[in-house]
Amino acid sequence: QVQLVESGGGLVQPGGSLRLSCTVSGSIFSFGRMGWYRQAPGKQRELVVAETNGGRTNYADSVKGRFTISRDNAKNTLYLQMNRLKPVDAAVYYCRGVAAVSNNDHWGQGTQVTFST
Repeated sequence: QVQLVESGGGLVQPGGSLRLSCTVSGSIFSFGRMGWYRQAPGKQRELVVAETNGGRTNYADSVKGRFTISRDNAKNTLYLQMNRLKPVDAAVYYCRGVAAVSNNDHWGQGTQVTFST
């Protein structure tokens, strides 16, 4: 079973940066599309950014210009570079992969982003 493992979350100050990683236990090519989602306390999980079937990326309006998705296929890793972070970005961030053959969803366990006061 292919697994997704996120890392890179932590405590950050407003205006700061973090880079999240999502490492695939097998081959990243197991997934046709991947993306990042987040869930803040008391709120539903929401899209941050996702790859589309057309090879493009779809960013939430709230993160456009601040967050960037990328991947290193040789390392089987998906990244989320987050710049100019705001307190509203505090959440648990999840990596999602859609299997290339079955279209089944796979999710990581999440990594927490919190803000220092």
